[in-house]
Amino acid sequence: MQDTDPTDNAAPMSSADTREINRRQGHFASQDTFWLFGYGSLIWKADIAYRKRRPALIHGYSRRFWQGSHDHRGTPDAPGRVATLVREEGASCLGMAYLIGPEALSPLDLREKNGYLRASVTLHFVDHGTNGDQPRNQHQVSATPQTATGLVYIASSDNPAYLGDAPVDHIVQQIARSHGPSGPNSDYLLNLADALNGLGGDDAHVFQLAQRLRQRMRQAAPQSSCLE
Repeated sequence: MQDTDPTDNAAPMSSADTREINRRQGHFASQDTFWLFGYGSLIWKADIAYRKRRPALIHGYSRRFWQGSHDHRGTPDAPGRVATLVREEGASCLGMAYLIGPEALSPLDLREKNGYLRASVTLHFVDHGTNGDQPRNQHQVSATPQTATGLVYIASSDNPAYLGDAPVDHIVQQIARSHGPSGPNSDYLLNLADALNGLGGDDAHVFQLAQRLRQRMRQAAPQSSCLE
């Protein structure tokens, strides 16, 4: 299967709820197992059944906090900001790949329903063939292929929940004040930054936002203490 990208769609989406579109597309639904690439909360909160996981890169994309979250980390009246992928020549995005079966597609479609569409992408594994759940050593290297075609969910600029670029301080302010059914938007950003750091990743966009958010939280803490 060749790489696909939701940005190839010509017409804007009329609704942010993508469940029916994804179901009709049927990416990977006929395969017994396939790889899912997670680049946001799926890195640190993979509440899906999976056989194994491996850190992986995809090329030609950058991670950006340009997608609105009206259902998880915000509300319809006060959306939060979460990660999506944007095309960028020469860029790479580090994430976690999960080997899953088609039974996971329906829960994933529900989780990613606010503007995200299924797409296929080439994964480049970075763990030398070991199972990502286990410590790596020289005896664990296997003949597992170092690349594979995988499934990814991308919220492109033509979906109604897309917020787009904004000044760093504006994005941080929105994340700091947003809260939804899945918890504070700040937890999403900070957990993602910590997870990427644990993988040895380097994501200037995410790390800058996390640093500014932590500074903002430290500055607010003394003020809160004085009011008690």
